[in-house]
Amino acid sequence: MATTRMSAEERRERVLDAAVTEFAKAGLAGTSTETIAARAGISQPYLFRLFPTKKALFIATYRRAVDRIESQFIEASQGLTGDAALDAMARAYHDLLANRDLLLVQLQTYAASGDAEVQEAARTCYGRLWRLAQTRSGADDESLRMFFAMGMLWNVAVALNLPGVDEPWAQALMSVKSVRSGEYLEP
Repeated sequence: MATTRMSAEERRERVLDAAVTEFAKAGLAGTSTETIAARAGISQPYLFRLFPTKKALFIATYRRAVDRIESQFIEASQGLTGDAALDAMARAYHDLLANRDLLLVQLQTYAASGDAEVQEAARTCYGRLWRLAQTRSGADDESLRMFFAMGMLWNVAVALNLPGVDEPWAQALMSVKSVRSGEYLEP
């Protein structure tokens, strides 16, 4: 039986999948490209044909995470405005919490922001998400600060594995509260 060869784009996607898992665990400094290549089922030299440096792969991994968040925000807020759009985006982000690695990649990126290139990529992507939430909702700066603060709190909660902690304080922290009404939303 003949096997179908993967295209460079398919291999690139496989590498990014592997990189999300590995960078989520150990960050930029602690992750080896050898481990990522092995997880992706390619050689390390081929990985460097796809991504010129480990840092370029790390930044591409973060951008992929942000692209996923952005697409969820767009889909969730379709046809909505104001607080209804912010509530829908908050619920969409809350749903992304199931993908722990995706959120840990964000935290690893912020931790690696002592590097100017990583910082610039993180700043650019964060600004892109801010502008998207602002455009979709028309929210004022204070509402947007609270929206993004809640998202960051959820990132920390996921890092601490609070969704699996059966204690009232942990469950209260993981709740989704409506911007508009102050009522808790159904997940």
